[in-house]
Amino acid sequence: MNAPIPAPRAILPDGRRVAAGWDLGRPGDLARFVRAAAERRGPWRAAPIVDGIEPGGRRIADDGPRSGARRAPPPTACAPRTVFSPADRRRAIGEVLDADASTVAVAMRVALDAFPDWSRRDADARAAYLDAWADALEADVDELVARCVHEAGKTLADAIADVREAVDFCRFYAAEARRLFAAPMRLPGPTGERNELSLAGRGPFACIAPWNFPVAIFVGQAAAALAAGDVVLAKPAPQTPLAAHRTVELALRAGVPPGALALLPGGAEVGDALVGARGLAGVAFTGSNATAKRIQRRLADAHDAILPLIAETGGVNAMIVDSTALPEQVTDAVVASAFRSAGQRCSALRVLALQDEIAEAQLAMIRDAMATLLPGDPADPATDLGPVIDAAARDALERHVEAMRAAGHAVERLPLPADCVHGHFVAPTIVTLDTIAQLPGERFGPILHVVRWPRDGLPALLREIAATGHGLTMGLHTRLDARIELVRREARVGNLYVNRNIVGAVVGVQPFGGEGLSGTGPKAGGPWTLHRFATERCFTENTAAAGGDVALIAGASRG
Repeated sequence: MNAPIPAPRAILPDGRRVAAGWDLGRPGDLARFVRAAAERRGPWRAAPIVDGIEPGGRRIADDGPRSGARRAPPPTACAPRTVFSPADRRRAIGEVLDADASTVAVAMRVALDAFPDWSRRDADARAAYLDAWADALEADVDELVARCVHEAGKTLADAIADVREAVDFCRFYAAEARRLFAAPMRLPGPTGERNELSLAGRGPFACIAPWNFPVAIFVGQAAAALAAGDVVLAKPAPQTPLAAHRTVELALRAGVPPGALALLPGGAEVGDALVGARGLAGVAFTGSNATAKRIQRRLADAHDAILPLIAETGGVNAMIVDSTALPEQVTDAVVASAFRSAGQRCSALRVLALQDEIAEAQLAMIRDAMATLLPGDPADPATDLGPVIDAAARDALERHVEAMRAAGHAVERLPLPADCVHGHFVAPTIVTLDTIAQLPGERFGPILHVVRWPRDGLPALLREIAATGHGLTMGLHTRLDARIELVRREARVGNLYVNRNIVGAVVGVQPFGGEGLSGTGPKAGGPWTLHRFATERCFTENTAAAGGDVALIAGASRG
C-alpha cells in the first residue's frame, strides 16, 4: 500500500511546516489580496526602534526585560522624509524618520547590554521566538503584501512570495538553532579526557538588507543572527523602511526581547556609522559588490578584530540553451527569469546564450511571449511587471539601453502603456550582443541580453561566463546527460538550475548564494548558514584528574 501523500504544508521531510500559500487562480484568494492592496495604501510611518521604543517614547511592545542601562533613542537630527510609490511618484504612501549617528550609538549600547542574556538562552527558547515571529508574519500577510506592493512595486504574486519566504526563513533557522546549538558535539579523544565543540553567538550583528526583498531578506538576515545567539541592529534599504518597520513591530509583539532587535532606517550615513560602531561583531549584507567592498574596507579600518562579513552581491547570470532543449520550456523559463519582478532579483537572467542552430526559432518564441507581458500598477492582478524601485534605477537602465543602441547592438523593446508615465517603469527589453564581454556588468532590471554560440563552442562559452567574475546563478536547458555533467563540473556558480527557471530559490531546499564577485557565502537558507553567524568553542577536561573515566570503569565492571 502506498504511503499517504503529505499535505502541502507538511511536504518537507525534515518536518518543518511550510509557509501558508495562496493561489491567485482561485477567485477567493485573488479577491482577498486585491482588496488588501486596494484598502491598505497608507499612510504608513517608520522610525528607529531601539529597546522596543521609538523616538518620542512610543513603545512597540510592553513585555520583555529591560534594564536601567537601556534607553530609548534620542530625537534624531533628521527631518521626516516622505515615501512615494514607485508605481506613481505623485502618490505619497507614508513617511520615515531616519536614524542618525547618535541613534546608532544608543542602539549599540542597548545591544551590548542585551547580548549576554540573549546568547545564554538555550537554543529551544531562541527558536521558539523565531517560530512565534513566523506565525505573526503569516497572520499579518494582508498588511505586509500591501506594503510590498505600494512601497517596493511588487506584483501581488511576488509580494505574497516575499512574505512566505520570510516565514520560511524564521522556521528554518529556528529548526537549525535546535539542531546546532542544543548541545555540544562530543569529539573523539583519549581515555581520561572529554572533548566537546560548541557554537555560541558572536555579539551585535549589523544586518543591512536590500529593497528588492523588503520582507524576506530583511527578516532572513535578522532571523539567522538571532538563531545563532547574536543580537541584531537591522538597517533596511532607504527605499523600503515601511515594510521593515512592520516586521520589527511583529517580532517584538511576538515576544522577541526588545534589546535583541533594533531597527535603524536610513541611508549610507547610517550604514557607515553602524559598520564602524565599537562593539560590532559582524555584518550581513545583501546589495552591490561596490557597497560590499566599502563595508569590507570600513570594517578593516574601524576595528582591531577581524570581523566576519557575510555578503551576497548579485551576478551576471547566464542561461545556456542547446539544440536539444524543449522550446516551450525554455520560453517559460526565460520570461520568468528575466522579467518577473521587473528583473529586480539578484538571481535574474541577464544573458541568454542560444546555440546557433535553434537561436532564431527560439528567440522568435521568446519575443512573442514577451509581447504578452503587461507593465502597470502592481496592485492590479492583470499586471505582469511593476516598476523599478526609483528614478535613479530607471535612469541608469535607460542609459544602458541607449549605450547599447549607440554601440550598434540590436535593441527590441515593448511599448509602455500610457498609465505608466507617472511611475518608474522600464520597458521589457532584448539586447543582442556578440559576446558576453560586451555587457558591462550587472544591469538590475527587465533587460535580457542575448548571445549565440556554435555547436562546438560550449567550453569557450563557459570560460567567457567565468571571465565576468560573477558566480551567482546559471541555467542550462538540454536533454543530454553528458552536457549536464560537463556544465556542472565547469560552472563556477553558487546555484545551477537545469531545465527550469533560475529564480525563486526555496529556503532549506535550494540554499542561495554565490561566489567570486557574487558573494562570500555561506548560502542563505542552508545547513551551514548559522556557522558564520556564530563562533566555535572547544572544551577539554582531564577526567582522570577527578579519579578516572567513570564511564570506562562502569563499562569494565559490566564486562
